[in-house]
Amino acid sequence: MIKIDSVPTRRLASGAVMPAIGMGTFGSDRYGAEEVAAAVGGAIRAGYRLIDCASVYGNEAEVGAVLREAIAGGVPRDQLFVMTKVWNDAHEPDAAIASVRRSLRDLGLDVIDAVFVHWPFPNHHAPFADAADRDADARPYIHEEFMALWHALEGLVDEGVVRHLGTSNVTIPKLTAILADARIRPALSEMELHPCFQQPELFRFCLDHGIQPVGYSPLGSPSRPERDRIVSDVSDMEHPVVVSIARAHGVHPAMICLKWAVQRGQVPIPFSVKQSQYVANLRAVTEDPLTPAELEELRSADQNNRLIKGQVFLWPGAGSWLDLWDVDGTIPSWDGYAADRAAGRVAADVSA
Repeated sequence: MIKIDSVPTRRLASGAVMPAIGMGTFGSDRYGAEEVAAAVGGAIRAGYRLIDCASVYGNEAEVGAVLREAIAGGVPRDQLFVMTKVWNDAHEPDAAIASVRRSLRDLGLDVIDAVFVHWPFPNHHAPFADAADRDADARPYIHEEFMALWHALEGLVDEGVVRHLGTSNVTIPKLTAILADARIRPALSEMELHPCFQQPELFRFCLDHGIQPVGYSPLGSPSRPERDRIVSDVSDMEHPVVVSIARAHGVHPAMICLKWAVQRGQVPIPFSVKQSQYVANLRAVTEDPLTPAELEELRSADQNNRLIKGQVFLWPGAGSWLDLWDVDGTIPSWDGYAADRAAGRVAADVSA
């Protein structure tokens, strides 16, 4: 077990403290709920105190049993920071409230430390959907509808069953609009972050507005579903700068990705069911830090290589995964970037 007080922490705008590295639980594409829950139990015994959950992962009841066991076994509840997310099919205010109450029940908790809106797009798709699959009822980001959802979640903070709210998979334009109209501002924002996709503008925007960035796919998601892979993707594990620094430290390139993430200031949430891996992940951020020169060198690894493109969330009228990410600084509506595509100003990605 790694000493709890050796694990770095982050202080949120509220004053609350959270661990600077967490254990992810998105393994439903490859692992059963019991296997994921067993890994969470092992991770807690190893020293993890941040657990990143989501209703759509289909394993919160099993993870909840492990959390209850850990607390009964002596892990103080106030040491644990448990997060969950409202899925795209629960954006209606009443549905969002019901989703959080179900997560509270499944996780066996009286209060959840942070609740995120998983994606800003109302949508439904079956598990294991192909990248080309589309939901005929999918909708673009509509700010008034999103804020109705957000205000419902604010009510759960008022009630005392949720401590913090978070956004996920949003952009600067969306986050700017949310900040303008939120009564309770997002304390955290979850986004894809790894050396080959550093999102420097969004990362800086969050820090400047007192929002803690949480990074998913911190290792470049080498085990991501096939639907999320295209030929032009870059591997963080094979990037020359990452590999060179890993050799200098005598560790696997994955450890460099995690050291970089924590020292940069985001909270990575790697996932593994293998004890050797999740223990190594935690140990990596407690010893042998990167030098300032190495951190600077890793800036050059950024390839703007988004791996989780979100194609399955496109709505009728959208033409490319680019429509999800506000690439020209505006938020597309029902027609996506159709006018820009017609004028040749935004290139549609044919692989989407």
